[in-house]
Amino acid sequence: MGKGRKGRKHVVGRRCASGQRCKTVGMPAASTHPRASCDASGLIEVRVREVAQLFNSMDPSPFHERDLDADAEEFIVSWALEHSRAPRLKLVVHLTRGPVEADSATMLREAVHHYFAYRARLNWLEFKQLMRQGRTALIVGFSFLAVCFGLGQVIAGQGAGTWRDLLREGLTIIGWVAMWRPMQIYLYDWWPLRRRGLVFRKLSVMDVEVRTEARADTAGPTPFV
Repeated sequence: MGKGRKGRKHVVGRRCASGQRCKTVGMPAASTHPRASCDASGLIEVRVREVAQLFNSMDPSPFHERDLDADAEEFIVSWALEHSRAPRLKLVVHLTRGPVEADSATMLREAVHHYFAYRARLNWLEFKQLMRQGRTALIVGFSFLAVCFGLGQVIAGQGAGTWRDLLREGLTIIGWVAMWRPMQIYLYDWWPLRRRGLVFRKLSVMDVEVRTEARADTAGPTPFV
């Protein structure tokens, strides 16, 4: 699966007829900008000229192994996160250039499932690496805290004094600062990563449907205004 991606395309946020915030996935000037609509039930709709617009044109891999276009992926994932509580997700791709080949829906479904299954595996590896970093940081931080606390006790046993008290308090503060990284990992960093991973897993098994439109300006999802 190719990993090279050339430049980010512009993503413009707008509002669909329901008043919810949607995004337009910007494509090169030579192509028609896809349009999309949103649905609270877990439905994600995208309008493009052809299926190839959804994929990275620089990726030489076979169709079913290609990376999604960066903006297309961002759009799909962002709405999947919005619908994270929906039991299932469904992607409907509206093609404004028809007719569509009979096996296009099957090929697109396989490609989308393959890509997000790959992203889910990467996410799981990233999560395990984060947990390893957390364990290492916890051991290092706790050991350093124990050393600082021990030195503080030694200093406190030598009698009272402004500089001794200042040094002892400074060691205590430095020791707890060393615990900042493991606390950040175990309190804050892991759950957004796991939430995104769960979304990738749902995207890897979501229903994918391809529809053709007779006229791009009259059919399909509600146009942006």
